[in-house]
Amino acid sequence: MRIGLRLLALATLLISPSINAAELSTLGHSEVSHQVMPIRGLSMAAVLGKFGEPSQRFGPIGQPPISEWVYGSFRVYFEYRTVLHSIDLDSITLPSQLPTR
Repeated sequence: MRIGLRLLALATLLISPSINAAELSTLGHSEVSHQVMPIRGLSMAAVLGKFGEPSQRFGPIGQPPISEWVYGSFRVYFEYRTVLHSIDLDSITLPSQLPTR
């Protein structure tokens, strides 16, 4: 189940428009994340240098190889050795949490 949710989140990221900023606004949320996170295009070495060792590492899986690093309240996704996306888990709104109309 956990892997399925992770793959769903990753698939959503891959088909969404690219985001190249450290501040993110999520659908269904009026707040903007002000957490400093790695931006798209940084290398794994640069992320390690700035943010240190992640608390957990997953992957790589698939082709192209996708890896996930966990840093407290945010996660970083890499394609090969380059940042693809960073997600602030404190500001994300899941579809089940959106108000119904």
